[in-house]
Amino acid sequence: MSRLKCLIWTTGLLAGLALRAEVPSAVAIKDAHIVTVSGEDLPKATVLLRGGLIEDVGAQLTIPADAWVIDGTGLTVYPGFVNGLSNWGLPVAAPAAARGTAATVEPRVHGPEDRPQNYSYERAADSVTPADTKLEAARAAGFTSSATFLDRGIFRGLGAFIDLAGEKGREMIVAEPIGQEISVTRGGGFGRGFPSALMGYLSYVRQMFLDLNQYQEAKALYAANPVGLHRPEYDHTLEGLEESPRLLLPAVESQQIERMLVFAPELKKPFALYGLHEAFKDIDLLKQANVPLLVSLKWPEKPRDADPADVPSYRELELRAQAPSVPGLLAKAGIKFAFYSDGVDSAADLKKALKKALDAGLTRADAIRALTLTPAEMYGVADRTGSIAKGKIANLVVMKGEAFDDKTTVEYVFVDGMQFKPSKESQQAAPGAGRRPSLDIAEEEIDGDRL
Repeated sequence: MSRLKCLIWTTGLLAGLALRAEVPSAVAIKDAHIVTVSGEDLPKATVLLRGGLIEDVGAQLTIPADAWVIDGTGLTVYPGFVNGLSNWGLPVAAPAAARGTAATVEPRVHGPEDRPQNYSYERAADSVTPADTKLEAARAAGFTSSATFLDRGIFRGLGAFIDLAGEKGREMIVAEPIGQEISVTRGGGFGRGFPSALMGYLSYVRQMFLDLNQYQEAKALYAANPVGLHRPEYDHTLEGLEESPRLLLPAVESQQIERMLVFAPELKKPFALYGLHEAFKDIDLLKQANVPLLVSLKWPEKPRDADPADVPSYRELELRAQAPSVPGLLAKAGIKFAFYSDGVDSAADLKKALKKALDAGLTRADAIRALTLTPAEMYGVADRTGSIAKGKIANLVVMKGEAFDDKTTVEYVFVDGMQFKPSKESQQAAPGAGRRPSLDIAEEEIDGDRL
C-alpha cells in the first residue's frame, strides 16, 4: 500500500472512530414535564434512554456519567404518537391502472370464486421501507409509529405495526400481522364482472369467510385422520384471512355503523370499525357494542373544486359541522378510540385536524391517549409501546409548549432511541405523496346501493 493510500485509509478510520465516539450510549432528558399516559404526569422529572429502550423514568433519577443530557426545562415529553391506520412506511402507490383496479381486472371475473381484488395473503411487513418520503413529515408532527396496511384492493392484506425509522425495513417492524383491512371504496366495481355494486362487495366478503370456515373444517378433518382422504388444496387467500388476528371494517356513515355492527359478527373474527364521521348519531349504540374504533382525521369539508352554484344538502352541512365533535362525544361516553390520518400526511395538516377535534370538545388528555396508548392496546402492543414506562421502546416526542397549541414546536423525536430534530420547514411541509383515499362516501352511491 502506498504512503498516500495508507494515510487516506488511516485518516478515514480515525474519522469513523471519532464519529462513532460521538454517538451516546444513553440519553437523559432532564427536568422536563413528562406525560406518561399510563401513569401519573410528572411535572419535573427525567427519562433515561439506552439501547433503544426506556431505561428509567422518575423525578429523583440519577443520571449516569455516560449519558448525554438534554435540558428539559420548559419542555414536555409525550409518548410518540401512533397512526392507527395508514400506508406510512410503504413505497409510493402505483398508478391505479397497475394496482388491480377495474381497468386491469380480467374479463373472466364473474363471482367470488375468482377472488377479485383480494390481497389477503400479502404482508405489509415485506414492503416496509425507511425511504418512504412521508416519514419525515410524520415525525415532524410527533408520530413515531403506525399501523400500516397495503393500500389496494378489497382485502388489503396483513398489516404491520411499525416504528417510523430504521436502517432497513425489517428493523422497523414492531409486530405483524396485526389485522386485515377490508375496504369498500367508492367508484369501484369490475365492469360487467363481480362485484359491481356495494351490496355485492358485502356478499363477496361474507362468501370469503364462508369459504374460510369450510377450508378450516377440511384441514382439521384431514389432520385428524388423513388416511384415505384427499388432502385439502392449499389456498393462500384463505390462509391470509385465517392468519388475520382482527378485521378493520369501514363505517363512515350512521347507516354503515349500524349495519357493520350487525354484519361483522357473522365473520367470526375480532373486529374494529374505522371512519366514524357520522358516529355522533350512534354514541349509545357504540357504547353498547364496545368494539375498537378508529376515527378518521380527514374531516368532511366542502370540495375545493365545488361549483359555487351547488347548494349542499342539510345532511352534508350537518356532517361537516358535527364530525369533529365525534372524538369528544366518544370520550365523554367512556368509549375508547384511536385516530388515523386517512391521507392527512403533512405535519401542519395533522396538527390542524387534531386541533379541530379539541375545539369541538375533546380534551387534550383524551386526544393524547387516542394517539398513544389506545392504538397500542388495540393492536396488542401496549406491553412495549404507547406510554412512557421503564422497559418500553424509546419512542418519544419532546415539545416546547403543550401538544396541539398553535405556537408549540416539536423539538426532538426519538424512534427506537434514534434522535431526530425536525426542522421548522418540515413541521410546515406540504403533504407527502401516496395519500390513502378518503373513506367519506356520504355523498355518493355505488350503482344505486348503499351500505
